[in-house]
Amino acid sequence: MKRLAVVMLASLGLAMIADAAWIHVKARLAQVLLRAAWERVLDGAAAAEAKPWPSADTYPVARLTIERTGGDYIVLAGSSGQAFAFAPGLLENTARPGSDGNCVIAAHRDTHFADLREVRDGDTLRVQRPDGRWFVYRVKARQVVDRRETQVTRSTGAPMLTLITCYPFDAVVAGGNQRYVLTAALE
Repeated sequence: MKRLAVVMLASLGLAMIADAAWIHVKARLAQVLLRAAWERVLDGAAAAEAKPWPSADTYPVARLTIERTGGDYIVLAGSSGQAFAFAPGLLENTARPGSDGNCVIAAHRDTHFADLREVRDGDTLRVQRPDGRWFVYRVKARQVVDRRETQVTRSTGAPMLTLITCYPFDAVVAGGNQRYVLTAALE
């Protein structure tokens, strides 16, 4: 009986570890497919037609690199939970990279934006649009806000980039009441 209990507990533990690891594996594998879709966009395919896999309900709209950490991510259209499972998402009704206004990109703190904790004021972020043009942003501020604070996503006159993820980075429970917000100005 003891042996059966040990085997069952060990099996349950392995299943829980596999379940926790799945989001990380899925995020990394998706970036491979998203890179191929992004290359099709850069080669002239319409972004909405360059779906990374047949059942995808979103498509690549930008590429984001974080100089300090080496982060390099394909950004999807939209901010649905499904999009966030695979990549950072460009929030609806926010500016496009390089355009006047606030370009807002969000992602999970434990996958794609886990490295935001290492970014500092003055660091360089680069964003590529579907037309192939790159835009360089310089980090100006980092702050923690209440999740209900919408001021950070509002449009601005000048071109800026805002990256948002849940906070704290090491939280055990998903979601939470705080958001980590990084803002950068176009150079």
